[in-house]
Amino acid sequence: MPRVAERSPMKRATARRAGLRRWLPLALLGLALVLVFGSGLHRYLSFESLHRHRALLLGLVERQPALAAATFVALYTAVVALSVPGGAILTIAGGFLFGTWLGAGLVVVGATLGATILFLIARTALGDSLRARAGPWLQRMEAGFRSNALSYLLVLRLIPLFPFWLVNLVPALLGVSLGTYVLGTFFGIIPGSLVYASVGNGLGAVFEAGQMPDLGIIFQPQILAPILGLALLALLPVLYRHVKGGKTE
Repeated sequence: MPRVAERSPMKRATARRAGLRRWLPLALLGLALVLVFGSGLHRYLSFESLHRHRALLLGLVERQPALAAATFVALYTAVVALSVPGGAILTIAGGFLFGTWLGAGLVVVGATLGATILFLIARTALGDSLRARAGPWLQRMEAGFRSNALSYLLVLRLIPLFPFWLVNLVPALLGVSLGTYVLGTFFGIIPGSLVYASVGNGLGAVFEAGQMPDLGIIFQPQILAPILGLALLALLPVLYRHVKGGKTE
């Protein structure tokens, strides 16, 4: 009995430290978000700001290309991790500053890193509590994601039916593995990133004409159709398992 009494305070202290480690990343994320919006930094993610500072930015890319690329990836990572609006504008800026292919590549790396950070924080701090409150409907979705997680995630990344930040969070609550999440995110955002980076590659001419780029370009039939085709391919394993399961029954 005395030993149990001696261990009890130690266990409580260990539990408190574990709870602190669990919630600290989420608290830091919330604090960073407050600082970004409180200071008005999010207002710089605009075409007006890009147009106003384009000579300075292009000069930095020309003089220090490696540093500029690393800074861009870090900025994109922070924007995605904090769920700050403006990802599409930043993707177009990547194409404007670095060209279509390099710009899209930097975007994919930054977006994947930021989404992974948010995924890990959500899974650590929120996963168990939100899963317990959600009830049976989340358990049914979780079962589907466990058997076809990569296919579902690829479709959600390829087709922008839901906000990017929401797609970052949901898999963390459904028991999706980190490897599957990173793989589905990385490859799923490549087509959209290429589309918007290609828009950015021609942004100089758009600015010279006194116009602004069209963010709705991804919904044009000639662009959306191939992306829908990729989404259908991603769903083929799900359809195959469904048909095979029906025949087995």
